[in-house]
Amino acid sequence: MIYLDNAATTYPKPQSVIKAVDDALKKSANPGRSGHTLSQSTAISVYEVREKLKDMFSAPAVENVVFTLNCTHAINYVLKGLIKSGDRIVTSSFEHNAVMRPLEKLKKQGVHIDIAEAYPDDKEATVRSFSRLINTNTKLVICTAASNVIGLKMPIKEIGMMCKQFGISFCVDAAQLAGVCDINMKECNIDYLCIAAHKGLYAPMGTGVLITKDNRLDTIIEGGTGTASIMLDQPNDLPEMLESGTINVPGIIGLGAGIDFVKSKGFDKIYNHEMGLVKRLYKQLKSTPGVKLYTPEPDDNYAPVLSFNINGLNSVDSASKLNSLGFATRAGLHCAPFAHKRIGTIESGTVRICPSVFTSGQDIDKFAAAVRRISIKSHAVF
Repeated sequence: MIYLDNAATTYPKPQSVIKAVDDALKKSANPGRSGHTLSQSTAISVYEVREKLKDMFSAPAVENVVFTLNCTHAINYVLKGLIKSGDRIVTSSFEHNAVMRPLEKLKKQGVHIDIAEAYPDDKEATVRSFSRLINTNTKLVICTAASNVIGLKMPIKEIGMMCKQFGISFCVDAAQLAGVCDINMKECNIDYLCIAAHKGLYAPMGTGVLITKDNRLDTIIEGGTGTASIMLDQPNDLPEMLESGTINVPGIIGLGAGIDFVKSKGFDKIYNHEMGLVKRLYKQLKSTPGVKLYTPEPDDNYAPVLSFNINGLNSVDSASKLNSLGFATRAGLHCAPFAHKRIGTIESGTVRICPSVFTSGQDIDKFAAAVRRISIKSHAVF
């Protein structure tokens, strides 16, 4: 199987990650809950992963790194912990349901949602689109770092600067970009960074991260933290304030190994490798009769994601045929109906591919040849 569904979760995981998880299962206890040696050593290991995340994303402090179940969990913490009835939120026309569904819930509770148009060929127009929607009641701007459907990167540095000028909080859904490109919270004026660690950071599934600039969020989950146990009120100190219950220690230790793996490769090398493969595939599919591309010709304004369809076939049928030939892709609406409305594929969905550091040029050539064969057969029938 040639795996090209890395936008959903990276596969395979590096051997160093697998070993780290295995070791954690054998040698870890519940951190911060007991005074014995095993618990203390586990707490140190977890703290070291927080330090790695702080350094990688230029977080304000180690304690501002909060472990979550996934990126969606982190986004919900921000939206439901910050926003009140009467507030306004600005988001983009390319958002994943990890953002849009919590926003829909908030909308029913009296929150106003403004949708800013994102323009694939014009960063300045995108920023102006956000800026025009801001008023005195706007509390937050939230947007994806990169579309999980066509790979379009949002101008988060420019949007962050705009938010700073208006005195508005800025939250970034970094699910598709963390680990693939450098994201600097300070330079981009990001107040809340939400990360799907199981994607570009090669961690196990069930690991996410929220890096917050401060402790202004209200809690949406309360419980045991291992600290201030005599108090019935939730602690106000990070990260315990947002980490009720036992954290996913094996996943977090695996995340630490994933960060080391990414750092050993380097952001530029990873991005150039993966984008090189997307460009290689784009060139081949563009010349393939019966194939419609939805990702524009990839350049530095895109993440390594490409969407297409084969004329005469539903995207799910195309992906099924590709699966039978040994290729793992993702079909349908990719949990991002707003993005599909934007590109005109809400009825059909698209076939999406996303390479990883483990994908080779030969893999891409084989995939392009398979798409060509399917397209030829499809047109012979239709």
